[in-house]
Amino acid sequence: MNRSIASLRRLFASLRLVAVLLIGLSFAALVQGAVDGPRWLLLTGIPATALILAILGGVAEPLRAGIAMSGLRSGGPRAFAPAVVNGVRTVDKKTGRPVLDGRSVKSVFAFDLTVMPDGLPAYRVQVCHPLDVQGLLGRSRAVVEYDPEQPWRVVIPNNPPREWLARANSVSPPAEVKDRTGGLPAGFWTLVTGVACAAVLLVLVRLLG
Repeated sequence: MNRSIASLRRLFASLRLVAVLLIGLSFAALVQGAVDGPRWLLLTGIPATALILAILGGVAEPLRAGIAMSGLRSGGPRAFAPAVVNGVRTVDKKTGRPVLDGRSVKSVFAFDLTVMPDGLPAYRVQVCHPLDVQGLLGRSRAVVEYDPEQPWRVVIPNNPPREWLARANSVSPPAEVKDRTGGLPAGFWTLVTGVACAAVLLVLVRLLG
């Protein structure tokens, strides 16, 4: 099991490195071609940069839709919290957009929850799950599991502890609620690192040219 996790981490690390290099090369080609030429660098950099930005935008789409889909971090901290169920709808699992057919394999349930963690302000977030976990279609309270360090990482456990179920059923809605909590869009740091790589490449071209 540990070997499998280590292999996956190495794979994701290598893919991220490739993405950073591609972003750096495309941005460097775009800027160099626009400032000093040659023209073929500009013609290459424009479509490459547009393609990369489109890919990063597609990856970040679920977060822009206000849906927490990242789940909990492997080995990260976690805690239970009661939550108020504000609503349930079916959405497309890839885009987060509402769909009519809730039985489709391409759709999931999106639970609109107000999470009330200990030591943190109550906040509102949407969580996707392929099943109606805890029977929330007919309930107004739920128990969630979240990351205390990154509260936007929220999941709905199938069998939460009974004491937490009792606490959730007796809790009152909070007086103040944050609209939602979230992290940086997916691919943000990859994009920033790629732009930094492009800056380094441009400086090297200036020094060596």
